[in-house]
Amino acid sequence: MQRLSVRGLTVQYGRRVAVDDLSLDVEAGAMVALLGPNGAGKSTALLAIAGGLRPSKGTIAIAGVDLAADPLAAKRQLGLADQPPSLYEYFTVAEHVEMIATVRGASDRAAERALLDQLGLAAVADRPCRELSFGMRQRVGLAAALVAEPAVILLDETLNGLDPHAARRARAALAAAAARGAAIVMSTHLLDVAERIATRVVIMDQGRIVTDLAGDALAARVAHGAGALEELYVGVVADRGVA
Repeated sequence: MQRLSVRGLTVQYGRRVAVDDLSLDVEAGAMVALLGPNGAGKSTALLAIAGGLRPSKGTIAIAGVDLAADPLAAKRQLGLADQPPSLYEYFTVAEHVEMIATVRGASDRAAERALLDQLGLAAVADRPCRELSFGMRQRVGLAAALVAEPAVILLDETLNGLDPHAARRARAALAAAAARGAAIVMSTHLLDVAERIATRVVIMDQGRIVTDLAGDALAARVAHGAGALEELYVGVVADRGVA
């Protein structure tokens, strides 16, 4: 079942094209690692898909709902963890997650507390978000993206800054979301994480998709051993650093 459909997405800032004619379909249960250098357009694409900015061209459908035609219905089916996490600073962790669930029309206090416990946030559930460390804020952002079981989950560098225990909890929560049928698109620079959990790898450069691997093609690449995705990445993305 197709959860996310993007067709011809283009985002321009003046003369600069940040996302250039991007098309992407993501099925239920897929875990897509979105890779690419800084400035490739990953965050801009995710924000546009989430309805946070208006694209110059293109169409976006979330769980079959056209984002432009019915933005509220589409957004109820979508969870976004942006970077840095957009949190309601004076809400407690529990209040923040409950508010997001209410907006999605599916507030369930027991399920919300269970999610906080799954992500290791139970001990800080009653603390204001403004008091949290960076890693804790990342986890709250992830909880907000996952709560009320949206059909599509977008993550922008959300696993960055997590300690090993927190990272393991986050991966387990994402795997559970995919198992229940969510489509997950995760922007990351953590290639080892992508190798471990992604069912599909999409690499962007200069606003365009330059590589899209899934299924047997991805399995064959990863089977080459540790560092296989890094070799793929450096083979398709030019190093534009200053020598």
